[in-house]
Amino acid sequence: MDAKIGSIFESIGNFFTGGDQIPWCDCDVIAGCEREVAEAANGDSEDRKNESIMRLSWALVHSKQKEDVQRGVAMLETSLGNDRSPLHQREKLYLLAVGFYRSNDYPRSRQLVEQCLEIAPDWRQALSLKKTVEDRIAKDGVIGIGITATAVGLIVGGIAAALARKG
Repeated sequence: MDAKIGSIFESIGNFFTGGDQIPWCDCDVIAGCEREVAEAANGDSEDRKNESIMRLSWALVHSKQKEDVQRGVAMLETSLGNDRSPLHQREKLYLLAVGFYRSNDYPRSRQLVEQCLEIAPDWRQALSLKKTVEDRIAKDGVIGIGITATAVGLIVGGIAAALARKG
């Protein structure tokens, strides 16, 4: 019984806080990735540079800081056309979808994760992100309807009160 009640409270909390399974990244990891990119720029192979940039992009789009997320999205968008490997395209599309999700641009995130799934239809990570995005879009719709209904109710109540005073 206690487990059921705890589960209900957790569900309600997740509904209002937007709980998801996407990991977060802290500033120490980002700083380490930035150092790695700087070191790779000093004469390392092109593959090593690209790998370190991908790790930095991953860290940035998983950051709690909006500026970091935007920086990661910009890096990924710039590099998206530079790579013809389907595996790399899939990874970049997925990370872009995460970045747009973190930026609250859910329709764009859904579009990108669907492109990712065209490349790898059974990729569980992308399927999980797609469900998370769609749940968030549905939740935002429910909240929007609730706000609209409340506003309409207040307006109608105010009109009714005004008419009652006049009458």
